[in-house]
Amino acid sequence: MKTIIEPFRIKVVEPIRMTTREQREKILKNAGYNLFKISSDDVLIDLLTDSGTAAMSDAQWAGIMSGDESYAGARSFYRFRDKVQEITGFKHIIPTHQGRAAERILFGLLSRPGTYIPSNTHFDTTRANIEFQGGSAVDLVIPEAKDTQSLHPFKGNMDIVRLENFIQGVGADHIPLCMLTITNNSGGGQPVSMENIRQTKNVCQKYGIPLFLDACRFAENAWFIKLREPEFEHSDCKTISREMFSYADGCTMSAKKDALVNIGGFLAINDDELAMQARNVLIVTEGFPTYGGLAGRDLEAIAQGLEEVLHEDYLAYRIRTVEYIGEKIDRDGVPFLKPTGGHALYLDAARFAPHIPLPQFPGQAIACELYLEGGIRSCEIGSIMFGKTDAKTGKHIAPPLELVRLAFPRRVYTQSHFDYVAEVITEVYRNRENLKGYRFTYETPYLRHFTAEFEPVPS
Repeated sequence: MKTIIEPFRIKVVEPIRMTTREQREKILKNAGYNLFKISSDDVLIDLLTDSGTAAMSDAQWAGIMSGDESYAGARSFYRFRDKVQEITGFKHIIPTHQGRAAERILFGLLSRPGTYIPSNTHFDTTRANIEFQGGSAVDLVIPEAKDTQSLHPFKGNMDIVRLENFIQGVGADHIPLCMLTITNNSGGGQPVSMENIRQTKNVCQKYGIPLFLDACRFAENAWFIKLREPEFEHSDCKTISREMFSYADGCTMSAKKDALVNIGGFLAINDDELAMQARNVLIVTEGFPTYGGLAGRDLEAIAQGLEEVLHEDYLAYRIRTVEYIGEKIDRDGVPFLKPTGGHALYLDAARFAPHIPLPQFPGQAIACELYLEGGIRSCEIGSIMFGKTDAKTGKHIAPPLELVRLAFPRRVYTQSHFDYVAEVITEVYRNRENLKGYRFTYETPYLRHFTAEFEPVPS
């Protein structure tokens, strides 16, 4: 097979400031060993997140120039609404400034003490918005998802048996909705099969529970379905996407992922009453229903991005990029979550640095060393992001997986950048016995990974 090249040409460039390891040691210490607190000017390759970091196309920038900034009824809203409805088929399209704002509105209306929101795996902001309202976020992903070496093609799937047992156990009246995250970000960017979406819908329908999708990477999920489910081998990704959404009653979406933009999101709902309530909250917290906290130019860029993200040459290049890095580091024995997912490479921190106890955050140790060694910024997805301390015993409760996510911004870096990333990962792995753990010097009760500070554990 020939090399899958970037399906674009570069028209504008942004310089990268080179730094030395000595400089990075000072920078990291001053940031409290939290990579979120490092200035982007001090990062060589920024793989902290794929959210809002995409390079927009010439057509998107052209759309920005024609954005209608009218407060109410702007034509840019109608272009945005029509494009979202074309792909999702949902009745009510409510723009928000980003995905967590859509989550805040939805769970502000439906989550409360005594309620449960089951999902394959909730991401951090989803879980936080549910729990902030007093509800319980419950993960019911299939067992294969917890085995980083399993090659199951759809490790993001909901465990259907556990879902039905859970509903019967707590009662459908205590479950205002069920969610499916596509692709499953916290589970390694792993896809959900169409068959699993259908089965989840059947269970929800049986008990009268609405099904919502966390759809921020819907196009990547559609591409995996095309590649791995024989039924859809000859289907285009827009058709696959339409079918995925057809089994749901609504969705939240951060447009900062698969809409290829730097800001924006939406809440989509079929239920008229719930949509009315959501719009009322929107007006109070975000803005008028035809702009929802966004400028008209943002709505134009989203509409164009939703068109471009379903281009299959782009999706082939996107997914192949992650696979390519996996192949390179696999040859050097570096442990990572297999098979590679859609938007990121996930290092298996527990197997990468087994000498570091989980309460000392092996993922953070690896992430810090990737920065020190090569100026690469990544994100711990493990005991810092999802771990907890038992209130009674004071013991650390680790999540199922200890990962380091290297998320790839869309259309930003070239193959030589990724070759460099692979070289740095391999170098850190070769010297893994020198890695030391970290401990908190400051943390907050919600989303602590964003603002916490650390220090190395003394030898």
